[in-house]
Amino acid sequence: MTDQTPKASAPANVSFLGLGTMGGAMARHLGNAGHHLTIYNRSPARAEAWQAANPGITVRVATSPANAAEGADAIITCVGNDDDLADVVLSPNGAFSSLKRGALYIDHTTVSARIARQIAVEGRDKELLCVDAPVTGGQSGAEAGTLAIMCGGSAKAVDAARPILEAYAKRVVHVGKSGAGQTAKMANQMCIAGALAGLSEAIRFAQIAHLDLDKVFEAISGGAAQSWQMDNRFHTMAKDEFDFGFAIDWMRKDLGLAMDEARNLGASVPVTALVDQFYVDVQAMGYGREDTSALIRRLPRRKAGK
Repeated sequence: MTDQTPKASAPANVSFLGLGTMGGAMARHLGNAGHHLTIYNRSPARAEAWQAANPGITVRVATSPANAAEGADAIITCVGNDDDLADVVLSPNGAFSSLKRGALYIDHTTVSARIARQIAVEGRDKELLCVDAPVTGGQSGAEAGTLAIMCGGSAKAVDAARPILEAYAKRVVHVGKSGAGQTAKMANQMCIAGALAGLSEAIRFAQIAHLDLDKVFEAISGGAAQSWQMDNRFHTMAKDEFDFGFAIDWMRKDLGLAMDEARNLGASVPVTALVDQFYVDVQAMGYGREDTSALIRRLPRRKAGK
């Protein structure tokens, strides 16, 4: 639970589907902002646990995606992957089967640009306003309501989504047409992977050189080497602390999406492909559920031969 005061917007009937680490926090902000909130999770026990932990802000718990969409002004999804999203949105009992004409649909799942475009096409017949809206900022950003959101869709759709998104975002950027939000998220994940690879090597290098890591951080964090990863993960990586929410298994899913899209576009992404293989190594060590900064685990702490 965050103490941040929710941003004001006109109350709407909002249904949130997917109450995982990210979705649960975003749904809580929507309820605290005064929206009439319906929740749904494919595992009913999670929805019940969420409601018990957040009393008084849920209007109802839906029994299916179609049931969640009934009477909704806006429906939001935050699930696992392309197949999960297709199931909760496009299946016979999916949200689109009962969502009213002209309603708003927002998706926060990190998925392929292909399915984002497919959903937008499926929504046209019902004049739905569809926005693919992946997020960045991690669990801490979701809890604090300070996420950055990259949106794909029409200007009309993104403008309609903005007052709702502002309940849990500090930045909402309209990147382009349907699918563009997902493509921008792929670029975001490429940047994170590359930054973590360099940071991992730098930390191990400094440790093997017996440098004072606090002094190294002080010296380099204010210059061109500075990054969010350095500011937030330098010291925790050095201490082998990796419990920060976004797992390596999920990063590999995201990098796979990025490399697939790169192949479709004819773009060269050799660093992304290399770091993805580094993550394969860490998964093989048994650390796939640890935070992405656990990439450093594949690098030895001692000089070669010592």
